[in-house]
Amino acid sequence: MSGLHVIIVAGECVPYAKAGGLADVIGALPLALEKLGLSVTVVIPRHRIIDLPRFGFDPCPVPGEGRVPVGFESISYDIYRSMMPHSSVEVFLVGNDRFFDRDGIYVDVSTGKDYPDQADRWIFFQRAVMDFFQTASPSPDILHCHDHQTGLIPAYLRKIYRSQHKYAETRSVFTIHNMGYPGLFPREVMTRSGFNEAEFYPTSPFEFYGMLNFMKVGITYADLITTVSRTYACEIQQSKEYGYGLEGVLRERSSDLIGILNGIDDQLWNPENDRLIPVPYTASDLSGKLENKKALLRKFELDGSHLEWPVVAMISRIDVQKGFDLVMSILDYLLSKNLYFVLLGAGNKETEVYLQSVIQRHAGKAGIRFGFDNGSAHLTEAGADMFLMPSKYEPCGLNQMYSLRYGTVPIVRSTGGLADTVYEYDPLTGLGTGFCFSDYHPQPFKAAIDRALALWPDRFQWRRLMLNGMRQDFSWKESATKYVEAYERLIKREPDRNRDARPFFQGL
Repeated sequence: MSGLHVIIVAGECVPYAKAGGLADVIGALPLALEKLGLSVTVVIPRHRIIDLPRFGFDPCPVPGEGRVPVGFESISYDIYRSMMPHSSVEVFLVGNDRFFDRDGIYVDVSTGKDYPDQADRWIFFQRAVMDFFQTASPSPDILHCHDHQTGLIPAYLRKIYRSQHKYAETRSVFTIHNMGYPGLFPREVMTRSGFNEAEFYPTSPFEFYGMLNFMKVGITYADLITTVSRTYACEIQQSKEYGYGLEGVLRERSSDLIGILNGIDDQLWNPENDRLIPVPYTASDLSGKLENKKALLRKFELDGSHLEWPVVAMISRIDVQKGFDLVMSILDYLLSKNLYFVLLGAGNKETEVYLQSVIQRHAGKAGIRFGFDNGSAHLTEAGADMFLMPSKYEPCGLNQMYSLRYGTVPIVRSTGGLADTVYEYDPLTGLGTGFCFSDYHPQPFKAAIDRALALWPDRFQWRRLMLNGMRQDFSWKESATKYVEAYERLIKREPDRNRDARPFFQGL
């Protein structure tokens, strides 16, 4: 079945606005879907950071008065339209300066915390999306929603907008990128969302320990739920550690839950033609890797006199979820070795201060840069020799795919998408792509690092390991094909119009 009209709704998208890996997904998946014959539209908020003239955005007419309710207010929205570069994918920006004319996409950059009006921001965005596309032509076949910022849309579709002719046959897909950010708000937000407050009661689709949970709403009302790797799809149903209290709701919907591994843009992340690194290189000619290593050491102002030492790198949000308690527990041990260490990231301010103090004790062989930029990220992937991902859990994790693509060997905890993409290297068979550990504890983490460091001097084995990773195919083609198959099955399936009557129980 070709020609399906899919509207992808999210909080961010490259190249327009990016806070994390979700933006990479939303920037690449639509292009892959278009190549498979689908008509694809992307919708994100009109964030302040978006350069409208640069990307060719023009104002677009809105239906009626272009207003949506948020609580007792009627709030106007504007729409800007453009096309994704070198494609026919339409991109719409939903705007209102009150909510999105801010430095941060999701959080207040001055505090690192949610904005006080966070719930209203995302209610407004979702209501405006539903209002605008009820006049879309052709009618949307699929509303594909991503993470809790769009979690109310499946419920809006089912409970408020289904009667609109344009939405009569529309189905909803809800993709979970990270259960750790469920969108929890006080119960009074229920009224502001536009749903009947009588539907907020213990164990209802909206209630979660006295709070309104946007993620739970999306899981409950979506026609299909997907998440970003096969392993993560299993993990989030098994325990509170991974399911964040929604594991029971997910098990209730297990027949409608599938894992589809994220891909990467293999044109943007390609050492052969990467314009953001000093010297391109290929699997057949790795000489440029050393030149990028030298440039990386200069970037972090490190002593480059020991090029025989490996560069161990991290690119990560500085957060417990990403394993920084493990990192802090072994960092002095790691830096006692003959190696360089570089960290590119930002996050928890207390952790940043601690990391800075440790790295200062090892001046010349360790460096840290707070914040993210594309140039530094690409150079780190290209110049490093090893890449650390000790995540407490990692739904998909794109960085390990980038590192493999660039011949940088990952050291990962086998969880979520990491377990689906990185396999322990066996010197006897020459098979495998990295070094793995399972138990979330400093000792297994140290042991995995030690195995990598022990192999490092064997240049034949290390080159073979690098090439194993560089030959992996993480392009979007296979993953996009699975999404198309899921969309098609969903369109053919008789809709479940009685779901509201079924019980939903929180995982305890």
